[in-house]
Amino acid sequence: MTMPTRSEKLSSRARKPESVVRKPSVRKTSARRAASAKRSKTGKKPVGRTMPSWMRWSVALGLVVVLTAGFYFFFIRPYAYRWKPCYGLKGYGVCLPCDYEVHGIDISHYQGDIDWKLLAQQRAGEFPLRFIFLKATEGGDHGDDTFRANFDSARANGFVRGAYHYFIPRTDARRQADFFIRTVRLEKGDLPPVLDVETTQGRGKAELQRAVKTWLDRVESHYGVTPILYASYKFKLRYLNDSIFRRYPYWIAHYYVDSVRYEGPWHFWQHTDVGDVPGIEEKVDLNVFNGPMAQLDSLCLP
Repeated sequence: MTMPTRSEKLSSRARKPESVVRKPSVRKTSARRAASAKRSKTGKKPVGRTMPSWMRWSVALGLVVVLTAGFYFFFIRPYAYRWKPCYGLKGYGVCLPCDYEVHGIDISHYQGDIDWKLLAQQRAGEFPLRFIFLKATEGGDHGDDTFRANFDSARANGFVRGAYHYFIPRTDARRQADFFIRTVRLEKGDLPPVLDVETTQGRGKAELQRAVKTWLDRVESHYGVTPILYASYKFKLRYLNDSIFRRYPYWIAHYYVDSVRYEGPWHFWQHTDVGDVPGIEEKVDLNVFNGPMAQLDSLCLP
């Protein structure tokens, strides 16, 4: 057996299989050259495309605005009315509107269990509570699970009571009215039924008005009394400030102001949602009636 010569070994090492030989990629080579050129200028390895400074500042400013608004809405706004100097009447933890002698509250399951004996004591005192509105129904099939017990307790403890329905624009209005009628049995001395309208759910003004009028007409036909219409100050002006709704007693929601700014007639004013009322652990909506007690009685079912 003959041994390969030194020249044959070198020649063998120089030859490689064709499948192993790799040609340099033009794309990779160009990228390496570009990166090398960039490193030679900056002295740093490129990390990719960066966000422009103006965009970073815009994002930061947006976050500050969102966080500030959230902090105000959840932590400042509910107590702003409390911190405001009270130059009028102080009661139930807030500054009460002046020149109103008939006060009341509205409640739902959000107020939890109520100590009715303690609450009944608030019928006497400097700012006696005379009336209570209670949430009865919502939409076409959702009833408030505390309504029946609280509705009976309100009458048993001497309050003028009323029931309201939370309106869902996307649900058939007649179906909602019939559901309220099946749920609520009003008696002599009760306040008229109330329709609470707070949202459009994408419905146009004309469509919303037709649905609201359908509910009001159906309920008025059943109970034989003109229903009360509840809406916030701005919502009423934008969607329900039409002549066809002026005949309904208006319950206005208008918070953290010293007086009602609505220029039309109104009967009830929900002036705050952070009242402290003995007998109720959670915050309560406080209301006043725009008139004397005798006028409130005349509004009730005969």
